[in-house]
Amino acid sequence: MKRKLRTILVGFGALLFSTIGSYAQEKTRQLTVEELIELALANHQQLKISAQQKEIATQQTQILKQQQLPTIGIAATGAYVGDVLILDRDFSKVTTKDMPHFGNSYAIQASELLYKGGAIKKAIELSTIGQQLTELDWIKDQQNIKFLVISNYLDLYKLLNQQEVYQNNKQLGEIRLANVKQFYSQGMLTRNEVIRGELALQNIDQALLVVNNKVSIVNYNLNIALGLEVKNRIIPSEVVKEKELIGLYDSYLALAYEHHPMLRQTQKGIEAADKKIELAQTDQYPALIAMGGYTMSRPITTSNPVMDLYSNTWQVGVSLNYSLDNLYKTPQKVKLEKLEKAKAEDTKLLVMQQVEMSVHAAYTKYEESIQQAHLLEKSQHLAQENYRIIEAKYLNQLAIQAEMTDATNAKLEAELQFSNAQINVLYQYYSLLNATGTL
Repeated sequence: MKRKLRTILVGFGALLFSTIGSYAQEKTRQLTVEELIELALANHQQLKISAQQKEIATQQTQILKQQQLPTIGIAATGAYVGDVLILDRDFSKVTTKDMPHFGNSYAIQASELLYKGGAIKKAIELSTIGQQLTELDWIKDQQNIKFLVISNYLDLYKLLNQQEVYQNNKQLGEIRLANVKQFYSQGMLTRNEVIRGELALQNIDQALLVVNNKVSIVNYNLNIALGLEVKNRIIPSEVVKEKELIGLYDSYLALAYEHHPMLRQTQKGIEAADKKIELAQTDQYPALIAMGGYTMSRPITTSNPVMDLYSNTWQVGVSLNYSLDNLYKTPQKVKLEKLEKAKAEDTKLLVMQQVEMSVHAAYTKYEESIQQAHLLEKSQHLAQENYRIIEAKYLNQLAIQAEMTDATNAKLEAELQFSNAQINVLYQYYSLLNATGTL
């Protein structure tokens, strides 16, 4: 009796655990595109890395600014001073002089670069441009992440719609198969008709298996990108409708010229090249440095006898340094930086052409997607009407199974194409925004 009771309790516990686990796995979360983007910007790992790179670039600029400050150093020494051994010219010992055995010194030195053709200032300006480039990298990464998660989101939308279409057609197929089996039992149809109906359902089941696995993969990837638990089942809740264009192609091209992060990066690249030319030219100038120092040391070894006293000295002045090799090295460095600038200008032109082609293609594709959606909607209505007619004929034995199969396949294909076309309108709209850099 106890063993039977234990078995019942274990079985009940296992059932409860599996129910809880199933509930956890089927936990759903509905998201609009706006909510999707908000989660991606807050949690995507790539954006965290880009934000850290921004902080690194900012800190590098702060370090360069510290070069404008004076350099100050202090030193203190303590040492054991040995007796002085005096040698003759043939290195034979003459005598030994006693010395104070403890020696120490204190020193402070300061220097500041007064002039080097503005080298430090230009280096700071160059670092600031680098900081702006990391900011644009971050913006570009944001655009890429937004488009990536939106693409996955719309892929999931398509797959869920496909699931629904397949399920609806499976239900119709099951009803039709039940009718066929009834006719077969009455001797009105052959076994071949039953097999055809069963094969049609098998094909739908196979298609559903593939779609279900794709849904699982896309859902898993989206959860990771959004920083959610992988067990969450994401349900798109965005309304499928045409997005109104803000203007003609030229208006979107103007948006791209103004906002596209890659174009802005190439412009900053030209500015950075200019600063590098100026920085290279500073090597033509001498370095003027202000300096000062104070030293206190003992014993005083310059007197005879040696005095165990402190000697205090101080100094202030300027130092002028110039490397003569800069006369022939600097022009080559400047020439190199000018070549880099020419390359940066050509790169900007290339990127501009790529952006123009991308915007033109995206704009054309968006208009095409709208037209395709309207055409496929009509095709869907026609395929559904054809299916109803053939089904009525088939049930009245006025059409053969091949006609019924063709009508079913045509209806299924038309519904899938229209469903995908609706999602494609949204995809092409967001692709257009991504091409302009305003997503």
